[in-house]
Amino acid sequence: MTGRYPIRYGLQHHVITIAQPSCLPSDEVTLAEELQDVGYSTHAVGKWHLGFYKEECLPTNRGFETFYGTYISSVDHFTYWRKWSFPNETISGLDLHNHTTLGLNPAWDGIGHYSTELLTREAQDVIRRHAKLEKPLFLYLPYLAVHAPIQVPERYKEPYKDRIADEERLTMAGMINCLDEGVRNVTDTLKETGLYDNTIIIFSADNGAATHHAGNNWPLRGTKTTFFEGGVHGVGFIHSPLLPDQIKGTTSHAWMHVTDWFPTILSGLAGGDINMTKPIDGIDAWKAIISNAASNRRELLHGIDPISYFEPLFTGRAALRMGDWKLMLGDLCQLKFLCEWSPPRESNITSKKPTEPRNKEIWLFNIARDPLERNDLATRRPVL
Repeated sequence: MTGRYPIRYGLQHHVITIAQPSCLPSDEVTLAEELQDVGYSTHAVGKWHLGFYKEECLPTNRGFETFYGTYISSVDHFTYWRKWSFPNETISGLDLHNHTTLGLNPAWDGIGHYSTELLTREAQDVIRRHAKLEKPLFLYLPYLAVHAPIQVPERYKEPYKDRIADEERLTMAGMINCLDEGVRNVTDTLKETGLYDNTIIIFSADNGAATHHAGNNWPLRGTKTTFFEGGVHGVGFIHSPLLPDQIKGTTSHAWMHVTDWFPTILSGLAGGDINMTKPIDGIDAWKAIISNAASNRRELLHGIDPISYFEPLFTGRAALRMGDWKLMLGDLCQLKFLCEWSPPRESNITSKKPTEPRNKEIWLFNIARDPLERNDLATRRPVL
């Protein structure tokens, strides 16, 4: 949303929680604000998660004309109720909101409707309303799926019941099934309204899967919240009739960091200028995407967190990728499952346990040669 690493504005430690008086600082410029400046109509449907403790933090004050969705994560996918317990009190309430030009409203009418289906319908409504306008559209659709809690209507699990015995994995498969259907329905609505032929659809994961919540990163090492490849190696696709024929159906192995979407969308697609008051960390990757070429990115920061949210369980940690090399700092295996190779539960494969010594603080991997991070080279390569 900013094209800048979270360390630039103090949000690198953990997600913003239910009672945390924090948000994306008001002097940070969002992609939606920049796109409005070049004539786009901007709408957000789904999870905001950039703060809500005061009104200026809300999405309709950060560049979006309308917003329908939740402020934080891990809400119930049917009731949209969220509870957070403290030593002396518990906070709970509805987290489903409808922001329009008429004001900020709780979306009581959404209760009982499964989140993926509900958000899909809202996105379809945005597209249908926008089709009557002459402006270009930016629709930001961060679904709640497939985030915990792991829930889905029973009908989406039916195709997999003969193949997956583990109930949580079965539910995860159903969640993905429903998400696939949602993406198809949004795409069909773009076609029905005549917008599809001039639309670029970007689908991107925000992190690796949570293996402790039925996710699967196999054969990569690690899980969500870690700097191992299972935690940071995301997948995605770009779909559009505007793409050159020679790259349709191909796979790009070019580097791309989530910060790159800001300049790629603003400059590469929308024709805006990257004249920011603060330097951005993202790199415009559009030319690399449409030519299936190597990107201009040569290094990226996975993160620096000297005061880990999980203290005292974890100490600070950091990870930097430079060329083929990834350097990580910190005791990353205090909980063994965080640095294991975890196969899907329905497989007959046994988890591979870490072999590194306890209290190890420096890690070095050549990701090009060792993408599964099995051979730590920190002691053998003190100098690259």
